[in-house]
Amino acid sequence: MQSILVVGVIVFSGFLLGEIATKFKLPKVTGYILAGILLNPRFFNLMPRDFVKHTNLITNISLSFITFSVGGTLLYQRIKKLGRGILCITIFEAELAFLAVIIGFLTIAPFFIHLPQATWFATFIPLSILLGSLGSPTDPSATLAITQQYKARGEVSSTIMGVAAFDDVLGIINYSIAVAIAGAFILHKPFSFHSSLLHPLTVIVGAIILGIIFGFIFNAISLFVKKETEGVFIVLILGLLSLCFGSATILGVDELLSTMAMGVIVVNYNAKREKIFKILERYVEELIFVLFFTLSGMHLDFSILSPAFFILILLFVVFRAIGKVSGTAVGASLSKSSPTVKKYTAGGLIPQGGIVVGLALMMKQNPSFNTISNIIVSIIIGSVILNELIGPILAKTALKKAGEIS
Repeated sequence: MQSILVVGVIVFSGFLLGEIATKFKLPKVTGYILAGILLNPRFFNLMPRDFVKHTNLITNISLSFITFSVGGTLLYQRIKKLGRGILCITIFEAELAFLAVIIGFLTIAPFFIHLPQATWFATFIPLSILLGSLGSPTDPSATLAITQQYKARGEVSSTIMGVAAFDDVLGIINYSIAVAIAGAFILHKPFSFHSSLLHPLTVIVGAIILGIIFGFIFNAISLFVKKETEGVFIVLILGLLSLCFGSATILGVDELLSTMAMGVIVVNYNAKREKIFKILERYVEELIFVLFFTLSGMHLDFSILSPAFFILILLFVVFRAIGKVSGTAVGASLSKSSPTVKKYTAGGLIPQGGIVVGLALMMKQNPSFNTISNIIVSIIIGSVILNELIGPILAKTALKKAGEIS
């Protein structure tokens, strides 16, 4: 089948299933992933099997735009305005979800995952750390849809949206740390200051510096663009994001952290920031999401699915929820937030999607994780579908009990 025909089928199928999902009050991302599952070569054999293996370029460009947009949420004035409560809740709910998934999978993974020559240091510990980093992010779009549909207003809905916007940032940082540590375990590197502490720090700091450099380059060029059409900005963003991502790969620093840092610089130091990010939202995001999440569904490996595997998906959802609920309670208590915020905010933080699927696919591109990457991707895609189904219901229930939905 011609590649251009395959792309057409992917985009149209994703769009169609996304629209159908909205008719059932589900997020569009759920429809996109379901479309990808139906097009999965291991399922119906409609698509060429080798096509999925050559989608890294689309995945990486999509992730560049997504992480750039995540960085674009970190406007200093906005962070300052949100206040101590939201930032405190964000840190604790993201990091306790990270830890809860790690501890949970360290406990149960040996009983459910049976790989040839599986060991603690080469399999179970890195698998648990990588899955833990994917427990942090929240999908704000599902909760946003609920608040808009029911016109929810109040401190709980405001807190949920503020937290959901910022825990993707912590998710990317957790991912960068997890990849460095898990790689050291799998490659059997002995403990040393360089390999265990200095190298991960260099990867993260180097990525941030690279992103800052490209952010200021973008700002400088945009000052001299006389013809400020929307098309010019799209070309400029695509070109510099690709250069930033590619440079990070060559330098051996974290690609997603670098493109996110670029977004932070643009949103804080570019006078045209509102126009730039509105252009992305208006013209680019929908296409990126359709392509990216439909392709994500096509990466699901049905050969490893079994009753035990579905238990793993369910346990990931449970461990992550425990971390989110306990972290929200701790953060709200320490910041002296109201009892209503402490009790009901976590209900809106369960939906999961967006960046987390991209992080899983980035892990799949890393040769060090070949033995466990299919397991990680399949658990994450399964949990995203489950969380996007139950998440909006939990968000609606939490907002109703908080008295913000009549």
